[in-house]
Amino acid sequence: MPTLREGRILDPELETLPDADRRAFLGRRLAATVARAFDGAPRVRRTLDAAGVSPGDVRGLDDLARLPILRKDDLPRLQAEEPPFGGLAGVSTGALARAFMSPGPIYDPQGAAQDFWRFRHGLAAAGFRGGDVALVSASYHLTPLGFMLDDAARALGCVTIPGGVGQTELQAKVAAHLRATGYVGTPSFLLTLLQKAREAGAPLALEVAFVVAEMLPESLRADIEAFGVRVLQGYGTADLGCLAYECVEKGGWHLHPECIVEVLDLESGAPAAPGQPGEVVATIFDEAYPLLRLATGDIAALAPDPPCRCGRTAPKLAGLLGRVGDAVKVKGMFVRGAQVEAVAKRHPEVLRVQAVVTREAHHDHLEVVAEVADPGAAGNLAATLADALRDEIKVRPEVRLVAPGTLPAGAKRIDDRRVWK
Repeated sequence: MPTLREGRILDPELETLPDADRRAFLGRRLAATVARAFDGAPRVRRTLDAAGVSPGDVRGLDDLARLPILRKDDLPRLQAEEPPFGGLAGVSTGALARAFMSPGPIYDPQGAAQDFWRFRHGLAAAGFRGGDVALVSASYHLTPLGFMLDDAARALGCVTIPGGVGQTELQAKVAAHLRATGYVGTPSFLLTLLQKAREAGAPLALEVAFVVAEMLPESLRADIEAFGVRVLQGYGTADLGCLAYECVEKGGWHLHPECIVEVLDLESGAPAAPGQPGEVVATIFDEAYPLLRLATGDIAALAPDPPCRCGRTAPKLAGLLGRVGDAVKVKGMFVRGAQVEAVAKRHPEVLRVQAVVTREAHHDHLEVVAEVADPGAAGNLAATLADALRDEIKVRPEVRLVAPGTLPAGAKRIDDRRVWK
C-alpha cells in the first residue's frame, strides 16, 4: 500500500476561494495581462487590433470570449515568420532566464520568476515537502520538462537530483544512495525504476511521486503504488506550464488557481457542459509569455462539480480523452504527422509513410511504416530514417520498410492504437 503522507494545500487564499471570488481574481489578472501583452507583445497587439478589441474592453472573465483563439499547431509557423517567439513574448530575449526548443519545432521562453511554470501546487498536493530529496527523471536537454519539475521542487524546499532520461540502473543507484523520498517525471519510467531497484536488491525509499507527460491509467497507478509509493498526476504543456493537478482524493484534476482553463465544444466553440468533451484552451498571466486563449489540441471534459473533500474549490478536469488534429504524445513527447512526413520526403525512395503507436506493459512503442519500391534493396534506409526521425521528434522509432500498397488507401499519418485501462 502507498504511504499515508498527506498532501497539502499550498496557497489556501487562492486554492479555496469561493467561486465568485475566484472568478473575480482571474478576471482582474486577465485584464492586467491583456493590457500588458498589448503593450509588450507585437503579435498580440496586431491580433487584438484586427479583432477590434482594445485592452479596455477586457475587464473580467465575461469578456474572455472577445479574445481570438490562438492554436498551438500554428506556433511553428508564427515563430518562423517572426523569430524567435512569433511576436508573442512580452519581454526581450535578453530578459529571459532560459529558452527551449520543443518538438514542432516550438521555441519556449522561460521568464525569471520562481517556479515560472507553477507546478509547485501540484507537488504540494501530492505530498512533497521541504527537505525531500526528489529525483527528477525528465529531460533537461533543449525541452523544458526537467527544469519545470526541478524548479517546482526547489520552490518547495526540496533537494533535487537531476536524473534526466535513460540510464535506469544509474538513476536507481543514485536515488538509493541519496535516499530519495520523492520522484517527478513520467509514470512509465517510475515503474521501470522501481522494478530495476528491486531486482538489484536495493529497493528505493520513495514515498511520493508526481507524474506528467504520459497517461496514468489506473492499472499503472496500481502497479506503482504496490511498491508503497503514492502517485498523483499533473497536466500541463511546455508553452503554458501547469494547468491542473490531482489531490489525494483523486477523481479528477483541479484547475490551477493562477491561470484560466476553458473546455470548449469542438463544433460550436462555446463552453462545454461538465461531462461533455471539448478542447482545452488556456490563458496564462506570465509577463514574459502572456499567452491568451491558446488552444492546446487536447480533448478533455470537466468533471461534475460537487465540493471536493480536499477543500479546493476550483473545477476539475475529468481527464484527457484524446487529441484534436494530427499529433499524439509518445513517451512524453509530441509526435506530429507533418514532422514524420517531412522527414520521409527528404528520402525520395520513400513513397508513403505512417506512424503507428502501440503500448505494452505500460510502455509506448512507435513504429514508422514506410513504403518503398523494393524493400529488399533499400540498404540502410531503415536505420537512416530512424536516426533522422529521432533528431526531429526526439523519439527513436522502429522503422519497417514495406512494399507499395501495404498501407491502406487514405491511411492516417498517425495511427494511435493505444487503449488506456
